[in-house]
Amino acid sequence: MTSWPLTYGSVPLCLLLIVALCAGTSPPGDNLCSSALITSCKECLRRGPQCSWCFKEDFLEEAGAGHRCDLQVNLLRRGCGPEFTENSDVKVDVNATVVDSTQVSPRDIAVTLTPGSEASFVVAVKQLPRYPVDLYYLVDVSASMQENLDHLKTVGVALSLRMTEYSSDLWLGFGSFVDKPVSPYINVHPTKINNPCSDYEIRCRPAHGFHHVLSMTGNMSEFTRVIKRQRISGNMDTPEGGLDAMLQATVCQRAVGWRPEAKRLLLLMTDQPSHLALDSRLAGIVIPHDGLCHLENNVYTGSTRMDHPSLGQLSDKLLENHIHSIFAVEKQQYQWYEELVRLLPGSYLGKIGFFQSPNLIDLVVDSYKSLLTEVTLSVSLDDKALNRYWTAVSPICPEGATAKELGCLGVQPNQTVHFNITIGLHTCPDHGADEDIQVMVRPVGYNESTTVRIHSKCQCGCGSTRRCHESGRSPCAGTIDGPGWEQKPHRGLVNESNWNCRAEGAQVDCSSRGVCECGRCTCEHSRLGTIYGKYCESDDFSCSYKDGLLCAGRGACVLGECVCEDNWTGDSCACVSAECASRGRLVGTFLSVCALTVLCGLVVVAVSRLLLQKRGWSPGDASMDGEYNCTGKELSYIPTSNEKTVTYRRDRPPDHSMEMTVHVKMPLGEPWQ
Repeated sequence: MTSWPLTYGSVPLCLLLIVALCAGTSPPGDNLCSSALITSCKECLRRGPQCSWCFKEDFLEEAGAGHRCDLQVNLLRRGCGPEFTENSDVKVDVNATVVDSTQVSPRDIAVTLTPGSEASFVVAVKQLPRYPVDLYYLVDVSASMQENLDHLKTVGVALSLRMTEYSSDLWLGFGSFVDKPVSPYINVHPTKINNPCSDYEIRCRPAHGFHHVLSMTGNMSEFTRVIKRQRISGNMDTPEGGLDAMLQATVCQRAVGWRPEAKRLLLLMTDQPSHLALDSRLAGIVIPHDGLCHLENNVYTGSTRMDHPSLGQLSDKLLENHIHSIFAVEKQQYQWYEELVRLLPGSYLGKIGFFQSPNLIDLVVDSYKSLLTEVTLSVSLDDKALNRYWTAVSPICPEGATAKELGCLGVQPNQTVHFNITIGLHTCPDHGADEDIQVMVRPVGYNESTTVRIHSKCQCGCGSTRRCHESGRSPCAGTIDGPGWEQKPHRGLVNESNWNCRAEGAQVDCSSRGVCECGRCTCEHSRLGTIYGKYCESDDFSCSYKDGLLCAGRGACVLGECVCEDNWTGDSCACVSAECASRGRLVGTFLSVCALTVLCGLVVVAVSRLLLQKRGWSPGDASMDGEYNCTGKELSYIPTSNEKTVTYRRDRPPDHSMEMTVHVKMPLGEPWQ
């Protein structure tokens, strides 16, 4: 490894010096490193890569701690030697070994960063002429593609002759696809599974997600022979499984036979749109695609188990395997694939009326020339580090080429595109320790890349004693994101380690349930349970009790709430989920019956009153003696009882007779006694 500003292949030395100086110099003006408010090694190094911290024990004892932070040249002048200084150590080391046949240089870069710093370097991409080419035909063999499949039989030899102008060595491969062989994409009737075309008295092959037929070969006669043996298949819906098959053709490197030294082209031929991720839910397939190869006997076995890949997943796999994709579609589907190609870097879309031999050859040659003249860059970081780092890419295009967002258009063979890449570090990981990650810099569609190894320096070592001599500090090792002293509004100079141990707005360290040590809370042990959290704010025993047991002994206390076992519920897990559900149902049923009864009673009263009013009776029409006044509408009324008056007479004594009259009413048909 050598320092990259000294030598760097064909890149102008002045350009490299400018980039190097940007990472290690400060603009003219005031010294940003010298301030009385800087009282910790962490704060000093965050001021910029030019700042250094002196951890010499007796350095300017009569002065404040802020004098320990300064430009290194000033610290040296005041008596703090290099062995007593902590520097930000922003470094860029480049492996400057140059290989004549390489397209991407350098191949390896090492970068050291501290929080708030950034570093720049240059990657060169050279377009080599007459490069070997691997072209894989991925063809939709559904019934509507019969005529197009016939035209493909004459492409191999003619394309090989045409490509000799642009490539020293052309190899071809072949694979086919239809759709996922499950309902509702195909007809699953027993007579249709093995022969989807049985209704038309044609012998078709079964539907399949992807079938790898021919590995890469330079034998054009073999390619033609394989194409002539292909038969169509059939399915039910309009979209096809093209993206599913593309991912398998991309990641199954060994089966397909992609050559490591060749330009790789994947040509998709179809006359219909493609299924996208989540479409497989129609068939009950909900498992996301794992992005791996699943071929057994050259047949894709994961078609019925995993969903279609997402566009982001497919894009990552194409980049990772250095593959350009070409879409050959008929005119009516052009707009649909035009939107798709925008999301797949290094892709080309061709519109042709029919898949005839001259059209296909022109499409392949034109797309290959277009893809070669476009040089774009992809910078990928680990997902876990995306929020802590940032990147910027600026292309420097050769003469005659035009710049685009991340690359150049119109690059000719033997021309070189330089990319000025800047990587910066926002913050260190939460645990505060040093971190090592890898960043991959890949020209889209190239089988070469640059590996950038980044070391984030998150700790102040401060020599063998690991004492930074920060104001009021304990002899703990100083971490760049760790404790120190800082100026708080209206509070003067306070120990920053205390504030790192206090929740926002809190007045005590570690919620009064722990000890602050070197800016971190060490929670105390309790006989009731475990205390945890950044500020010791959580525990596993501050929940409801039932019968003297935490969560009634039927659950666990998590963040102040009982998480109950199966079949138990309630604030204290004291209620069985099924007696609770029944009780709730009984109460609901009782209230419903009551409401229905009242409603029915009101309806009956209202109907009765309405019927009586229609007969001409109202409660005020009855006479006091119980007789009814009949109207003309009630002349047909038939009495249902007999009335008779009986008089009893008794002589007692003979000179005083007694007489009693009784009015009797009896039902009709009853004999009078």
